[in-house]
Amino acid sequence: MIKDLLMKIVDFRSDGSVITKARLRRIAFFKDLMSPLPKPVKILDIGGTELFWERMGFADDENYQITILNLSKTESHHTNISLVVGDARDMSEFGDEAFDVAFSNSVIEHVGGPAEQRQMAEEVMRVGRRYFVQTPNRSYPFEPHFLFPLFQFLPLNLKVFIIRRWYPRISDKEKATNAAKSVRLLGRREVADLFPDGKIWDEKLLGMTNSLVVYGRW
Repeated sequence: MIKDLLMKIVDFRSDGSVITKARLRRIAFFKDLMSPLPKPVKILDIGGTELFWERMGFADDENYQITILNLSKTESHHTNISLVVGDARDMSEFGDEAFDVAFSNSVIEHVGGPAEQRQMAEEVMRVGRRYFVQTPNRSYPFEPHFLFPLFQFLPLNLKVFIIRRWYPRISDKEKATNAAKSVRLLGRREVADLFPDGKIWDEKLLGMTNSLVVYGRW
């Protein structure tokens, strides 16, 4: 019952979910930043999905030419969206400032440890004339990936125990361990260190900063 309620809160496919409303506020802020830019705007979405842009109202909008980079490729269903295979930590297939905006939503916490996160940050700042990067706030008491309070502060063995019995309920111990290791949340100081020329916008939920958005060169 509790898990079902939490799932509804974080279900980005639902128009009424808390996470969808938060994303809509975030994308409204993003649109305000982009409004002065000459069209069409070339956007590189690092680790995103077509569904995100569909739900945010950008699909088939000729004012935005969106390239989505991911570890695996799928087929595009929209005239203004192309999908390519690549790695956020090494985007050498793109030249410096190849895009008007480098965009990333809830990805940098998944690319590895501190060294890998720094590699991604450096690549984001290299390929985009501007950047807009969002990541969950490590200090927020509710961990959004595993739907468990203070999960990010627990030791690995306890994380694995919870994953195997709670969510996403992976019974295999090795797979559960890999899932636990797949997320490394960032705090404000780390985000500021990774993007030294950026500004941080606090996304609030229940009066606390649940998400950090760092943006630069606008």
